[in-house]
Formats: sequence, structure tokens, C-alpha cells
Amino acid sequence: MNPLLRLNFTENAKKVQMGKIIAIANQKGGVGKTTTAINLAASLAVLEKKVLIIDADPQANATSGSGFDIKNVKTSIYECLIDEVNPNDIILNSEIEGLDLLPSHIDLVGAEIEMLNMPNRERMLKTVIEKIEKKYDYILIDCSPSLGLITVNSLTAAQSIMIPVQCEYFALEGLGKLLNTIKIIQSRLNPDLEIEGFVLTMYDSRLRLSNQVVEEVRRHFQQMVFDTIIQRNVKISEAPSFGKPVIMYDAESKGSLNYLNLARELLQKNGDTKIPENQKTIE
Repeated sequence: MNPLLRLNFTENAKKVQMGKIIAIANQKGGVGKTTTAINLAASLAVLEKKVLIIDADPQANATSGSGFDIKNVKTSIYECLIDEVNPNDIILNSEIEGLDLLPSHIDLVGAEIEMLNMPNRERMLKTVIEKIEKKYDYILIDCSPSLGLITVNSLTAAQSIMIPVQCEYFALEGLGKLLNTIKIIQSRLNPDLEIEGFVLTMYDSRLRLSNQVVEEVRRHFQQMVFDTIIQRNVKISEAPSFGKPVIMYDAESKGSLNYLNLARELLQKNGDTKIPENQKTIE
């Protein structure tokens, strides 16, 4: 492993705890964070896990992409952080059994400023999650494309971080800064934070560049990269406009199968299931 990456790393076959909290983060925009949060959560729910998505991005794309009209969201994670509203009172149930959402709102933009002078400002989201974590097998936090205070809160509250990396030019740009931030969080705020793994997204097998990026990422991060690759797929792009995860929009699409495989790999990685070798990947 690259000596630069002497970070905690989730080992295979570790028994998952109730309410494992995974932050999905990368300060680079457009890499598939929200898409991964929605579709991985939906796939885990289909595999009979109780899952919560926490939308920690003011853009609230995970909220709308999960089938909820942002205009109808009156109370969100903003009120939980700033006004100490109980998250149990505002959690929304999706159309997929076992999949819930703690919604976001544009008001979250102002939360970082309001939190600056609050005590334990980096641990406010952790306090919110402690009220609900026992209800879920997995809690996925969709982080905003920044390394601001809300993202720091997410990494402080999380047990691990999943990092989407798009198979395009500049894929590794900025990852060093993110990894340094993780080290700082580990040393000062959350010593138990682990790297769940890197997820390669937007892969197009027809492009030489995509294959070069896959090779480069695997060379740099080795076993920290998930085997499952999320391929570029029109159904994944279309599904959010219908407010559905791709598995509900087109269950037989390649995108749906990719995320189902990622969910299976995540469960196996955490000792939460056993998948026969010949079933690890669906073509």
C-alpha cells in the first residue's frame, strides 16, 4: 500500500455493528456521491437491510432523488442541527421498504456560519445520529462537495468513509487533500474513522482513458478499491428525474446491477453476508 495512505482501513469479514455509519464524500463535484448514496442505500434495502440516507448537502439532491419534493420539506437536518429538533420526528419513509431519509434543505447553506460559535461544533451531527442509529443496519451520509464544517461533522460522526472516484481525467485531483483531511479528523476528532473504500464510477469500457484511470486508481490504492465498478449508464442518469433509485426505475439495467453488486460487496466486506465467489459480479 502507498505509504502516504497509512490510514485505518476496514478489513474484510469484520462483523458489522448495528447502525454502521458511512460517509460518502469527495470534495470534487460530479463524481457520483449522491448517485451512490441513493442507489447503494436502495440496493441494501432490497437486500433486506434497514437503511437511512442522511442528506447533508444543501442542494438536497439525495432528497429529491429519493422521491420527495423539496418544496414540501418543512423540517430538515438543518433544524436538527440548529434547533435540536428530534430526527425521529422528521424522518421520511421511501417507497422502498426499509429505506428512510433524513432530508435536507437549502437552509443548510447557513448552518455552517451559525455553527461556528457553538460548543462541540464538529460533533453536532454525531449527536443527532446517536438518537436514531440503533434503528438501522446502515446509515449513509451524502456529503456536499466541499471540506467545510458540515462535511467535517459527517466524518466525525461516521465510522467509515466511502470515496467515489470518477473514471475520467483529473480523477485523482484533490484526493490528497481529502486524505489529509481524513488524517486530521482521525487525529483530532474521530480516531476510529476508517476508509471503507474507493468506488470507481462513470466507467466506459469503450474509452482508453477510463481503463487507464482504473489501472491508476488500483495501482495507487490497491485493496482499498472496491472490485465493483459503476459503469456509465443512461438509466442511472434518468432515474433521479423520476425521483427513483435506478433499481426502482429499471431493475434490469446495468446500472442497477452494478449498485446491487456494490451493496453485496459492502455486506461481505463487513461480514454481514456470505457471497459465493461465482456470484460476486453480475454481468
